Amino acid sequence: MSETTSTNEENKPPLNGRRAIPPNYSNDEENEVPEMEAFGLIPRGFNPRDYLRVVDIYMFKEPQEINKQEHHTDKYYNPKLIVRRGQAFQIQIDFNRPYKPETDQFWLEFLMGRYPQQNKGTYIPILVGNVLKPGQWGAKIIHRENNSIRLSIMSSATCIIGKFRLYVAVLTPYGILRTRRNSATDTYILFNPWCQLDAVYLDDEKEREEYVLNDVGIVFHGNIEDVKSRSWSYGQFEENILDACLFLMDKAELELSGRGNPIKICRVASAVINSRDENGVIAGSWNNSYDYGVAPSAWTGSVDILLEYYSSKQPVRYGQCWVFAGVFNTFLRCLGIPARLITNYSSAHDNNANLRLDFFLDDEGKVDTRLTKDSVWNYHCWNEAWMTRPDLPVGFGGWQVVDGTPQETSDGMYRCGPASVQAIKHGHVCFQFDAPFVYAEVNSDIFYTRVEKNGTQVVEKIDTTRIGQLIVTKEVGGDGMVDITEEYKFREGSDEERLALETAVMYGVKKQSTQDTTYQPQTDVDMDFQAQKAVLGNDFKVTITFRNKSRNSYTATTYLSGNIVFYTGVTKSEFKKHSFTAKLEPSSSSSFDIVIKSSEYMRDLLEQASFHFFVTARINETGKILAVQKALMLEIPTLRIKTKGELVAGKEASVIVEFTNPLKQTLENVTLRLEGPGVLRTIKKQFGRIPMNSTLTWEAKFFPMRPGLRKLIASLNSDALRHVYGELIVQIQKP
Repeated sequence: MSETTSTNEENKPPLNGRRAIPPNYSNDEENEVPEMEAFGLIPRGFNPRDYLRVVDIYMFKEPQEINKQEHHTDKYYNPKLIVRRGQAFQIQIDFNRPYKPETDQFWLEFLMGRYPQQNKGTYIPILVGNVLKPGQWGAKIIHRENNSIRLSIMSSATCIIGKFRLYVAVLTPYGILRTRRNSATDTYILFNPWCQLDAVYLDDEKEREEYVLNDVGIVFHGNIEDVKSRSWSYGQFEENILDACLFLMDKAELELSGRGNPIKICRVASAVINSRDENGVIAGSWNNSYDYGVAPSAWTGSVDILLEYYSSKQPVRYGQCWVFAGVFNTFLRCLGIPARLITNYSSAHDNNANLRLDFFLDDEGKVDTRLTKDSVWNYHCWNEAWMTRPDLPVGFGGWQVVDGTPQETSDGMYRCGPASVQAIKHGHVCFQFDAPFVYAEVNSDIFYTRVEKNGTQVVEKIDTTRIGQLIVTKEVGGDGMVDITEEYKFREGSDEERLALETAVMYGVKKQSTQDTTYQPQTDVDMDFQAQKAVLGNDFKVTITFRNKSRNSYTATTYLSGNIVFYTGVTKSEFKKHSFTAKLEPSSSSSFDIVIKSSEYMRDLLEQASFHFFVTARINETGKILAVQKALMLEIPTLRIKTKGELVAGKEASVIVEFTNPLKQTLENVTLRLEGPGVLRTIKKQFGRIPMNSTLTWEAKFFPMRPGLRKLIASLNSDALRHVYGELIVQIQKP
């Protein structure tokens, strides 16, 4: 006897002086629940079989049965019961004899974690009553037949979400008899956007279908002048994804009792999606070398990433902003929080959040890369999650910005949000969490400052319109783009915009006024820069146009710098330098063409085929400087996908992916990926090389899983060429 007590002691976690029980943040751990809980000494003749006994529990958990149909959980590839909170579901209990309400007493118990407690919401006893109250725990009998009863059970609209264990307890004179632990009766409870009492309630059915139930989305990338799109498979219903998403909350050590609150869940998830703290899901890499991992551009969806993390518990390599946002979207939709992926074009990464991005020029007008620390991302992706904000004043609920890409720390960790979109628009950046940072991402001004030899700083130009020019998301019910810029900011130059800015400054967003610096803009000459649509591997031309509005003749010493940049706006290398003197006649326009050869840029090209051109011109007669910058994306060829024959659920089918190498070089280390939620699990195929101008054809066999309209998504990755995508919408017939 003494031996057993000592081993039990060893298994107990150490207690500290402040807590009666240890922290409870694992949904997977369990406690032992006694099958017979005696009230005292049990008389010798006691036989539990003489009392009401549970023979079987039927959960109606098949996809076509009532619970999953009514709770919109029939798409989850998971054999257990999955319901949404605040809405009734049904179970059937078979006893060993007919149930007699006058004398028999039984109740249900839902338990979560290792230390279930009623006041923490992790132990929920439910007595059988006569009425169900909306949004409160309760149960009532809706049908009795022979030895069976059917119960309707209502869960609380604020209950914690996750996986509960179910027991049925029967009262006898000498103690409580419980059913055995049976994992087949485990019940997942999720957020419920269909329930008015739930914090994530969304009132539009079309929006619920898009933001909760759609398992494929669109990522908009490219840049402001050249918006590109690609599909992303969220796959929130695929096998083991729900368990992987619940594991993320365990990993983030979110107390079980806090898991009914979408604000808390979003905040901890924005930290655990990236690996910068506590070994989160994805390791970011922005330096174009992806050894021992997958290039960010090669992923076609979230499923592979989440499953790899769930099994290895180690960060998955590698991601960039759209990968963090894609995985975050899967997590939110999987748990039932309405979510969408957002792209902000010309996104400010402002190192000191002063609403001002500083580009320093030397006395010739070239950018000084040593002094310039801020950068403009061609685009940046984050997420919006829909919820009420009872912690903020009325009016700030609805869409909240959450961002899993590690940029700056917030309360000591790399995370961002939830920040109310409405608060950002009106400049009320005092409301938690991280609103000033998001406000700066969409509202900063760009200052071009010339540093003279003696250290004096002269502001040559202020660009107030470039940052956050276009903020977009996928349209509801289609693949098109919706411009949501007006949800984040008032029209440029309007009175409301100035007021929102003054409000933000009042609440502590640092804004340096132009009065502290000498600033005299050049007004009588304009300079514009245009680039021809350019295809990867080809030459193209750019045009600089001057408009002299004065009556004077001027000469302009003009300098063009062409840089290969990461999509974050950080320069990798300068590949083109060109300077010339332009003669500007009075009251006229003059244009100058410059040819960019493929041989100049191909060697250093980065995966997103992104260029950044800086043009500066000094008007020699007045000493004034004009500056303009422009990002340019090359057209990247696409993959062609087609299917052979008819596609029928459960029957073998084949898909063909084709790609023609457009470059004047051989592609090495080529990898193809193909996936489609509800159609096929990711297939990967390695190819050694594709010579120039030759076509690769790959045929893959698969068994489509579910009928309906579905999407296949493919990507090609190689050393010299990345961000190559293709997609195909397919109709899968019923067998």
